[in-house]
Amino acid sequence: MKKYLYIILLFLAALGCRKLYNPPVITSSGNGKSYLVVEGMISPRDSTIIRLSRTVPLSSTLGVRPELGASVSVISDGGSSYVLHETGNGYYTAFGLGLSEAGKYGLRIITAEGKTYQSDLVPVKNSPPIDSVYYEVKTNGVQIYADTHDPTNSTKYYRWDFNDTYIYQSAFYSFDYLSTSPFDTVLIRPRGNQVNTCWRGDQNTDIILNSSAKLSRDIITKNPITFIPSTSEKIGNRYSILVKQYGLTQDAFNYYQQLQKNTEQLGTIFDPQPSQIPGNVRCLTNPAETVIGYITAGNATQARIFIDIRNLPAWLPDNPYAGCRLDTDLFARPEGTADYLNEVQEYIYTGVHMPIAGYEPPGSTRVLGYTASDPSCVDCTLRGTNERPGFWTDQ
Repeated sequence: MKKYLYIILLFLAALGCRKLYNPPVITSSGNGKSYLVVEGMISPRDSTIIRLSRTVPLSSTLGVRPELGASVSVISDGGSSYVLHETGNGYYTAFGLGLSEAGKYGLRIITAEGKTYQSDLVPVKNSPPIDSVYYEVKTNGVQIYADTHDPTNSTKYYRWDFNDTYIYQSAFYSFDYLSTSPFDTVLIRPRGNQVNTCWRGDQNTDIILNSSAKLSRDIITKNPITFIPSTSEKIGNRYSILVKQYGLTQDAFNYYQQLQKNTEQLGTIFDPQPSQIPGNVRCLTNPAETVIGYITAGNATQARIFIDIRNLPAWLPDNPYAGCRLDTDLFARPEGTADYLNEVQEYIYTGVHMPIAGYEPPGSTRVLGYTASDPSCVDCTLRGTNERPGFWTDQ
């Protein structure tokens, strides 16, 4: 009995000793300091896209702070330099640099305030092709996997990323719209300007890793990519996912693995504790300054699949339009009376309602108003885009 009492007291003491840990990078951001964050990969054949931003404190309500006005270039071990062009929101891009895959490459950054940063020169590590991307239906959703292998047994360390897209429809189809020319006039909506069917996409924020280093063959099977709950709107009609695969060096894999532990596996005294993550980007102007990021070089491979609702169980995904209702905005004065339109469509003109179609009661031969609803129930572009993606195919 004394033995069990001792264990309980020891456990309670451990819980009592837990203190909130705020990594220096985060707390310093709240004291007027911010650190450069460098994300991206140098691609010899494809597009090289680098994103620069600044850290913000956890307590901040601000989103990502992009680093603007920087001079960014790819440097090689042969002394060559390749300029990246600023494309907005902290992104710097170059298309098809045509780099030799036998060389080593790094990144050189000069910020608008004159500080110089540089990454280590890293070898090109190409990804082998993705063998397949597929899904399995579980009791409570869909699990997506990826398989790959390297017949040369030289990759061993892998990272995956993805972005997904799904189609959805608003609660009501709008046959009419409020025109500004002629001013404040309800007109028939052109077919090419429909706002009932839209597409929406999400970018993965998880770190997905796996390694075959401890295996006799460089084969990865059934690697989990993402799980979609049965209640998700994403699989309520038609869904597509584009999976990208990257080959990593062991050092890069170790960096992402530590980053994964620090961002996804914290919560109890038995989880790994936060630690400083050593990247491969440094500030040459001030060597003591912390820089967050790890630059890699290589060509990624990718694969896309579609999932249709007809191939899934009879689930009932959440409906964001469940609370929508149809209203009728009647004319305040009979048709033909001066200014009857402005008075009748007050809700429409002020943006409270969005017109759907002319309202003609049964047996009537004239329009007495408009059926209408909240714009969020009619206009799907408030949540996505009505421009069909180039890769999208019909069922």
